[in-house]
Amino acid sequence: MSGSPFLKSVEDFMRVQRYSHRTIKSYLYWIKYFIVYSDKRHPTQLHDEDIIRFLTFLAVERNVSGGTQALALNAIVFLKTKFLGQTVGDLSRFSPSRKPRKLPVVLTHKEVAALLSQLTGVHYLMAAMLYGSGLRRIELVRLRVQDVDFNYRQIRVINGKGGKHRLVTLAEELLPLLSKQLERVENYLKQDLMCEGYAGVWLPGALARKYPNAPFESGWHYLFPASRLSIDPASKLLRRHHYDESNLNKRIRKAARDADIRKPVSCHTLRHSFATHLLQSGVDIRTVQQQLGHADVKTTEIYTHVLKQGAQGVRSPFSTLSG
Repeated sequence: MSGSPFLKSVEDFMRVQRYSHRTIKSYLYWIKYFIVYSDKRHPTQLHDEDIIRFLTFLAVERNVSGGTQALALNAIVFLKTKFLGQTVGDLSRFSPSRKPRKLPVVLTHKEVAALLSQLTGVHYLMAAMLYGSGLRRIELVRLRVQDVDFNYRQIRVINGKGGKHRLVTLAEELLPLLSKQLERVENYLKQDLMCEGYAGVWLPGALARKYPNAPFESGWHYLFPASRLSIDPASKLLRRHHYDESNLNKRIRKAARDADIRKPVSCHTLRHSFATHLLQSGVDIRTVQQQLGHADVKTTEIYTHVLKQGAQGVRSPFSTLSG
């Protein structure tokens, strides 16, 4: 289905609705998979039974996780209701995934320090904020200059997961580095304003209409901007996007290898470590829940599994053996 006009129309629709590039990519993957699985019938001819059959196939045959199965469901429901304008009935009869949820990989304090020691410049600052503020990777790269509150030592996360806003802590030790980063943003802006055709930073439609000068103001620009200007695929205007989140993950994985950390490490590992280390230091689990932006405290409770030394706090009998 490479070059499918139908999928291209779905993509264009999502871009106009300002869905993130990552969401567009993942939704298109699952929509295409659903159509191919259904013998390439047009989605308007596919009904609830076809959706249930596909979701059950993912759980039983593909053995996907519950989160992956839910993502596929969200993509198909979006296709049917938002794009095609059709209704979706009761889909509760599909077989839910039984694949157990993975426990988070957590670094020790020494391992975090070793990883950070392998990074320099803006990459050090970004990794330090992932760990120091418990940010998701996409939340970090989407930060605007005005989201950093130097006086109250906090960061405003706008439209995080689930479209929620929250305040997170900011390490005082990072303020000098953040000040230098703001200078870099100002320098980029000065260069961009001199570039013919520069349309300013992207803003949500309502904000851009209400504040027409905001795209050219430094406070609205990304805290971690891309290294070069590019054409916005939705508006076809010349803008400076935020730093590429996938590149940050590559940097952190390399830093972990260079630090000889023998654990699977990603950007999210630093967020896991943030939560676990807060709980270890005695911070209330509800406070940690708020910092992470979890809707349910049960999601935060998974970090209690790695709090005690040994699995479930059990001391191995081998340790009682005498030489």
